[in-house]
Amino acid sequence: MEFGSLSKLLISAAVIGFVGLLFRLYNALVAKPERLRAALRKQGVSGPKPSLLLGNILEIKKARDAAAKNTTDGAPVSHNCGSFLLPFFDKWRKEFGEIFMFSLGNTQILHVTQPDMVREITTCTSLDLGKPTYQAKERGSLLGQGILTSNGAIWAHQRKILAPELYMEKVKGMVSLVQESTITLVNSWKSIIEAENGIADIKIDQHMRSFSGDVISRACFGSNYSKGEEIFKRLRALQEAASKRVLATGVPGMRHLPTKSNRETWALEKEIKTLILQVVKERTEAGYEKDLLQMVVEGAKNSDLSQDAIDRFIVDNCKNIYLAGYETTAVSATWCLMLLAANPEWQERIRAEVVEICKGQIPDADMIRKMKQLTMAINESLRLYPPVAVVSREALKDMKFGDIKIPQGVNVWTLVTALHTDPEIWGPDSYKFKPDRFANGITGACKFPHLYMPFGVGPRVCLGQNLAVVELKILISLILANFSFSISPKYKHSPALTLVIEPGQGVDLLVKQL
Repeated sequence: MEFGSLSKLLISAAVIGFVGLLFRLYNALVAKPERLRAALRKQGVSGPKPSLLLGNILEIKKARDAAAKNTTDGAPVSHNCGSFLLPFFDKWRKEFGEIFMFSLGNTQILHVTQPDMVREITTCTSLDLGKPTYQAKERGSLLGQGILTSNGAIWAHQRKILAPELYMEKVKGMVSLVQESTITLVNSWKSIIEAENGIADIKIDQHMRSFSGDVISRACFGSNYSKGEEIFKRLRALQEAASKRVLATGVPGMRHLPTKSNRETWALEKEIKTLILQVVKERTEAGYEKDLLQMVVEGAKNSDLSQDAIDRFIVDNCKNIYLAGYETTAVSATWCLMLLAANPEWQERIRAEVVEICKGQIPDADMIRKMKQLTMAINESLRLYPPVAVVSREALKDMKFGDIKIPQGVNVWTLVTALHTDPEIWGPDSYKFKPDRFANGITGACKFPHLYMPFGVGPRVCLGQNLAVVELKILISLILANFSFSISPKYKHSPALTLVIEPGQGVDLLVKQL
């Protein structure tokens, strides 16, 4: 009798547990997403109809796969990489307007390109508007840069340690590193050209990464720079692995399944963490060095974070530095050189400026500040091919922007590619390479200067912006002083979206020494 009662009790407990699990799953997968969408619908916000579990993922994937097949031989006349990479957004904007909602799995996203509302969102300093939870859960991946930045205290501490003014001081000391790395690249190109009898067909992408990697490895890891190069190679592999599962981030439980992509990502995350903490340990034993890693390590240790949190903080900030100072610079330099190759008149204008200012000397910080033509071309390149396509945030509490009340849990996406090329903002020639538009700076280039955000904008602007611009100016000015170049017949224009916007098949240039 007692055994029978115990069996009934266990069965009852199992049934209750199963029903409870079903209820939680129903709430997470159906009820909560519908509740969030209903709250937005009541305010007049509409969007494409989502399917159960996947939301709009299949529609997005189908559109991206179709767009990826479209390549152009040579440089295009019109540069609309947003339409090329994210065609579904163009379709939805025409159908639903500047503000609409869509779903990635059970993650509900509000798309916003309305200028006044974008200003409110991008300048918002409240910690209630944080890094999306679905990204933070990808803690070790480059999708979730920063250490669970939905934690306001940790985000604030991170900004204190890597404050722009402190970071800028470090950048001033990095100019010599940038010069040395650029000279190395220039000499390598001279050797290639000599071996090719005066003109060489060079796929420049890896050369840009080698340059940028050399700079940031030395700046971040000091005497451990060779280990830094090792770490950045693995971070590049992690970036590629993470980009393969971008669309799956909102699918419940997908990040926990031992798929091939997940296993590859987990292994890389573990390896990267081990390598970084090994460098930190060696640094602690060897003594003080004046580099970015030292700044992060000291700031973390002076905090009241736990040891585990300190380790994660250091690792995640190294990832931030990688994306901001390495990958962003490399792809930006590649796109800028492609545009200058396709526009020889601008190549000549900037070369004349460089020759006049530098007078045969290696460009330094004072010289590059005087290069207005080069600055205009870089700004225009970053407008047409911004490193990041989308700025994403999540309402960690109920918030209001413009007339829209955004429920807690809704993500807000600002589409940079659309804002950078909208004819209503930039004029009818918005898809053309026209650096002259920046002759009077960013404020004179468009109706709403706050919508120009190649490195983000407001309180969360990319900390690597100053270093990236210094690298770009010194690199491009020295290349122009030593070489002329044009688009190679091999070049196929096919922008690709990994975690940055990069040339899908690389950039091939015909390079000749002057």
